Amino acid sequence: MQHEVQAEAGGTAAGLRHDWREVAAGLRAIVDSRFIVADAETMRPYECDGLPMYREMPQLVVLPGSVDEASEVLRYCHARRIPVVARGGGTGLSAGATPHKDGIVLSLSRLDRILDIDPAARSARVEPGVTNLAISEAAQAYGLYYAPDPSSQIACTIGGNVAENSGGVHCLKYGLTIHNLLEVRLLTVEGDELVVGSGGYDAAGLDLLALITGSEGLLGVVVEVTVRLLPVPPAAQLVVAAFGTSRGAGEAVSGVITEGIVPAGLEMMDNAAIRAAEDFVGAGYPVDAAALLLCELDGTPEEVASGRERVVEVFRAFGASEIRVSRSEAERQLLWKGRKAAFPAVGRIAPDYYCMDGTIPRKALADVLTAIGEMSERYGLRVANVFHAGDGNMHPLILFDANQPGDFAKAEAFGGDILELCVRHGGCITGEHGVGIEKLRQVPLQFNEAELVQLGNIKIAFDPFETLNPGKGIPILHRCQEYRALARAGRDGADG
Repeated sequence: MQHEVQAEAGGTAAGLRHDWREVAAGLRAIVDSRFIVADAETMRPYECDGLPMYREMPQLVVLPGSVDEASEVLRYCHARRIPVVARGGGTGLSAGATPHKDGIVLSLSRLDRILDIDPAARSARVEPGVTNLAISEAAQAYGLYYAPDPSSQIACTIGGNVAENSGGVHCLKYGLTIHNLLEVRLLTVEGDELVVGSGGYDAAGLDLLALITGSEGLLGVVVEVTVRLLPVPPAAQLVVAAFGTSRGAGEAVSGVITEGIVPAGLEMMDNAAIRAAEDFVGAGYPVDAAALLLCELDGTPEEVASGRERVVEVFRAFGASEIRVSRSEAERQLLWKGRKAAFPAVGRIAPDYYCMDGTIPRKALADVLTAIGEMSERYGLRVANVFHAGDGNMHPLILFDANQPGDFAKAEAFGGDILELCVRHGGCITGEHGVGIEKLRQVPLQFNEAELVQLGNIKIAFDPFETLNPGKGIPILHRCQEYRALARAGRDGADG
């Protein structure tokens, strides 16, 4: 089953009609005709991002080869009120890069150069189409690396990371994308250049860098990013602990943080995820464990040894049944490989899965896991839970079969209930995947009308005709009550 999505363009862009052959001809005057895609078959890969249940075909796909070309494309489209959806690697998981049916996709994949690495300043200046992992690979010669490491880092691009404020397994100690950025160069909807942030420690004026990061392509199109690089830690070890209950593992997470330990990463997997990852990777995970914690310590050898001993003590105190410590770099990488391959691994045990993304306070971890287990029984759908446990960012994978009528609708309702659960426990509806189309119904559960008006005003300030990635991220203001009603109806129907 798939959802054909019709995202609405706001303002005066709504309802405009265009002669697309004329538009294509106009864009070919800007970008080489080889990089203007107009036929349905070639455009098919662009109809969705990494959440294929939501899809729509654009009118055209444009792949500029330079910032100047991207700027001219935006100017052309703005003058004609043509919706533009910027796209990176297409690995997003909130339908945030779903095309608009009356617009174009602006693919930035050709802007893929690493422009400069400054080892003295510990920074790298890159184009948006550079993959996350490529930055660390290029910086390795200088003993440096880029800290945020999403599981999709081999394919996801830095422009998309900025758009969604991506994290990764090491975000507990080293932060999300926003904590590792220095400067972002973007194009406004009019095609003008805007630079936010600074190469220094601080920038004058409003903190627009924080506003742009995580704005999901609603405010501008990222065309260059300067990231902060860090020295590769001299030592790192991974402690893997098995627990007989998910509650015990959840409480152990809080125990580690309470002790004042700040691991480089602290991840959690439940039994379903453990078994899937072990079958896929063969990392040596204990497949009978109800939950697994992976806790990495890095720093000097002395810091790592001290932290490792304290973490082992905490895990034992909270009832760990088995503890394993990596003895080599190869073993550490293998143990992490199982966790980072959890998503594709789960894809082998069910026809389809729906990956959720919510954030909760660490202290609520055990209660939320218990509640998700109860929901799983009520909906009749299995769940494999994978968590950035240290910072409370959870990724329940709801297993379903899209070929079974109504199965995705159940999974979608189940996911909505999980997000509402996060909000009730003091969390939020997204940690790193963004709102996109997927979570529009849940936005009014987290934000009140006044807050939504503020978000809408920011959008209008940057994009008066609402043609940048329209219909995503923020519910159209006059429809907020409708979204609230839909959210309530979904919960009532699920309870029934």
